[in-house]
Amino acid sequence: MNVFLKLTLIFILSVCSAAILFFLSLGFIVSHHAGNPKKSDVIVVLGGDNGLRVRKGAELYKAGYASHVILTGIDERFYRANHPNWRERRMMGLGIPKNAIQVDAKSTTTWEEAENTSDTMEEKGWNSALVVSDPPHMLRLYQTWSNAFQGSSKTFILVPTTPLWWNALFWWNNGKSYQFVINEIKKNLFYTMVYY
Repeated sequence: MNVFLKLTLIFILSVCSAAILFFLSLGFIVSHHAGNPKKSDVIVVLGGDNGLRVRKGAELYKAGYASHVILTGIDERFYRANHPNWRERRMMGLGIPKNAIQVDAKSTTTWEEAENTSDTMEEKGWNSALVVSDPPHMLRLYQTWSNAFQGSSKTFILVPTTPLWWNALFWWNNGKSYQFVINEIKKNLFYTMVYY
């Protein structure tokens, strides 16, 4: 085998190895920005879940990390303040008083959740937020909330839930986590082009 063929083969194997390593590391990439909670002004529980985020938000509240909660992802068309939706009811069922819960029924995207929360924090004089979502959501949240808070003194910490279906190393081996990661990669590319 001549030198050119050897070099070509080495190059192809290197590219394939790098592609495989990158693919396998996507779980770590999308969940990298998760942090540990610290005492804050408000806990923001993002929508789009089946109750795991609500439970995590309630745990943070009861542990004394903040005395206010914002629930997002509640459809404005169906929301009635005097008739709590299932997420509010579940949170109250977990021991969180209704007067500690504020509902953002206007936000329909991650970007709007960050922007509207920033505005609410400005109105209330709050400076720090714990943002609760699922692990593979962290990269996009970090980019979005960093942009929304840019130029202000407001801070945030991303606090992940602990779903049974999530494993950062073997994300590709579970249908739910696989779909979540692939969707997040697409959404991150879209957000980069549209918002950042």
